[in-house]
Amino acid sequence: MSFNEIDRAQVLAEALPYIQKYSGKTIVVKYGGNAMVSDELRHAVISDIILLHLVGIQVVVVHGGGPEISEMLKKIGKQSQFVDGLRYTDEETMDVVQQVLCGRVNKNLVATLNRLGGRALGLCGLDGGLFSARKLEEKYGLVGEIIHVDARPVTDALDKGYIPVVSTVAQGEDAETSYNVNADTAAAKLATALGAEKLLLLTDVRGLLRDPKDESTLIPELQLSSVPALIREGIISGGMIPKIECCVEAVRSGVKSATILDGRVEHSILIELLSDAGIGTMLIS
Repeated sequence: MSFNEIDRAQVLAEALPYIQKYSGKTIVVKYGGNAMVSDELRHAVISDIILLHLVGIQVVVVHGGGPEISEMLKKIGKQSQFVDGLRYTDEETMDVVQQVLCGRVNKNLVATLNRLGGRALGLCGLDGGLFSARKLEEKYGLVGEIIHVDARPVTDALDKGYIPVVSTVAQGEDAETSYNVNADTAAAKLATALGAEKLLLLTDVRGLLRDPKDESTLIPELQLSSVPALIREGIISGGMIPKIECCVEAVRSGVKSATILDGRVEHSILIELLSDAGIGTMLIS
């Protein structure tokens, strides 16, 4: 037997206890960034999700679609505007957000999962009152803060053997409108409502680094109690703050662990969940 075959067998043997650990449990994957744009990475992520589903892990996918929204706005001659890192969403932009997220992006993801052997079902936050929100602040326009999650559409889909694929548009509770909601926040809120075992946020960075210029300074595991000090020291800063805060909220609310994972690494989901190595930064209570 060649070394390569032995190596493969060892990888599978290493995965067994992790498959046993997560079998029957719910994993929420927030999917976005480069992993959505690159064909190779998209294929790897979708293959990972299907494999997890086939070994008995309940996978829920929550997705964004920022680049696709920006592209569609450009086509209609509208400039994308951002306030504090959030897309300013007027009524016309909200129409585009809803069409792109709930339509093209969601259905393309569902179709790809089904084509590669999965059983996916597309949902948006409007379906069955899944996400209810109120306006975050006037300066952001129709950007919402999720105030209630009714997870039944997702649990119903899981019970019937589907992989739910959820787009992050919410129903307004304070006005007759839809709201654009942050996909990281939506994934954390949904993971909490589902009592998920794990939340994975796919991003375009390695994880939390002590030195942003040195990838070898990755912090592999982080306890919630350490977060405030790291924010004060400036180690957690900029766009990493809201991601860490989402993870903190999820873990504090009952999700066993939350990991910020590098979506630029092929099969990062399988490496994180089914191997001794693990990658990214995992937050635990």
